[in-house]
Amino acid sequence: MKNWINRLRGGADNPPVAAPQAAAPEDQTADLAIEIEATYYRWLTAARGYAAPDEVETRILDEVRILSLQPGEAAGLVPRVPEAIPKLLASLNDDDASVPELARQVAQDVVLVAEVIREANSAYYRPIAPVKNVEAAIMMLGQNGLRMLLARIAFRPLINMQADGFAREAAPQVWNQSVSCALAASLMAPGLSTGVFEAYLAGLMQNLGLVVAFRLADRVCVDGRIPGSSSFGARLLAGSRQLSSAIALHWKFPKEVASAIAHAGEPGADHLAEALSLGDRIAKLRLLIDAGVLGEDDALVTDGLDNFQRRCLGKLAKLES
Repeated sequence: MKNWINRLRGGADNPPVAAPQAAAPEDQTADLAIEIEATYYRWLTAARGYAAPDEVETRILDEVRILSLQPGEAAGLVPRVPEAIPKLLASLNDDDASVPELARQVAQDVVLVAEVIREANSAYYRPIAPVKNVEAAIMMLGQNGLRMLLARIAFRPLINMQADGFAREAAPQVWNQSVSCALAASLMAPGLSTGVFEAYLAGLMQNLGLVVAFRLADRVCVDGRIPGSSSFGARLLAGSRQLSSAIALHWKFPKEVASAIAHAGEPGADHLAEALSLGDRIAKLRLLIDAGVLGEDDALVTDGLDNFQRRCLGKLAKLES
């Protein structure tokens, strides 16, 4: 994990620059962000949340905080990246690597073949005619698109890890939010003059600490339950981001990615953190709308997003995780 992530970075394709983001008043933005986080946590824990005693909440939060100071132990709680990915990532950083050579490497793994062709035929790329072979799929995705796909394949078993209790139940929704956040953050990045792939990577990585935190909660609670209060949820989400950042640094992620995860949503944060924060907000709204918790015309959407961000929200509706 310590080396493959550096290969992921490489030289990104130059995407078209998005329209500048219109800033909402700072107080309004903060209030909306708090309400979105609370609504998301209540939805995520609706089936298993309960009014936990203060001592249970405190114990879980303390364990998350302590583990963030011991990232080596935290990293040991999640699976390793699949072995097949690093070789192909190294080739993506080689400017002389041809499409046929990349196709040959992809073809060595039947799972990668299926994923690459499926991605090229997705609603996101909208090919005029169905893409049926690996070379055509790679040309459709481009170097940066292929890099993002490989990152997503690598992260999937990390978030959808084998677990018990609430962690197992929540993992699919957390993974869906991670994928949506990664894409939304990458779409926000050009307008904020920050790295597209770094934003995508931060979006995928941000929730890893949350899954670990849910596993810790399962050790404290019984019957797959989880404290359901919004105040606890806000503290758990914040603490889990610090845990994700600590694991990212332990795995030798780019420092700017780990910093963006740690400081997303904070006043005065850098552009990468801002792209991540916007992507996270859009992705959570998308999940809440799809679940019927919010409507497209809810104030959290109409007041919380500008026109460009709402277009991104619409694009996520067609995303397949």
